[in-house]
Amino acid sequence: MQKQSIWLLAALAAVLLIGCNTQKGPAEQAIASAQAGFDAVRDEATKYVPEQIGGVDAALSDMKGNFQKGDYAAVVAAAPAVMKSISGLKDAVEAKKSEAAAALAKAKDDWGPASTAVPKMVEELAKRVDALSKSKKLPKGVTKEAVASAKTGLDSLKSTWTDASNASTAGDYTTAMAKAQTVKDKAAEIMKSLGMTPPS
Repeated sequence: MQKQSIWLLAALAAVLLIGCNTQKGPAEQAIASAQAGFDAVRDEATKYVPEQIGGVDAALSDMKGNFQKGDYAAVVAAAPAVMKSISGLKDAVEAKKSEAAAALAKAKDDWGPASTAVPKMVEELAKRVDALSKSKKLPKGVTKEAVASAKTGLDSLKSTWTDASNASTAGDYTTAMAKAQTVKDKAAEIMKSLGMTPPS
């Protein structure tokens, strides 16, 4: 009876071992497929959806950990969810790329008018600052402090506008327009402090 029990246990162990070994191949394949899928999207995901990478990376690490432990069944079982996550990552990247492309196209369209209007604002502001600096009596509501602040602000505006122009030359119209808007808003603020009416 005891011999029979030992034989049964040995047979069961052999069956389990065979079962494990038959799943080792699929487990290896599952990890390889997941890794390849993740590697293919990793760079763009880092750029467009960095906050979504961690979950996929952790799931893939879990699969590898289970493989090292010999739990091939767990690897195979986890594979569909991991592949779905990688697919979701690809979709998220494509969506963000489309948004970025649309934003770039809009910025490029907006840059034309801005590249004319904003420098004109800065030029008008510079003339006003120059005139007020030479004036012995300032207009009502305009203080010496406002003129001094405007001079400093003007230098900053010119520097930011140079950055905007450089960005547009490099084809980065999104950054160019962001900087152009900063110049426009700040110029309008300084204009008001000097009794000017900013263009709409």
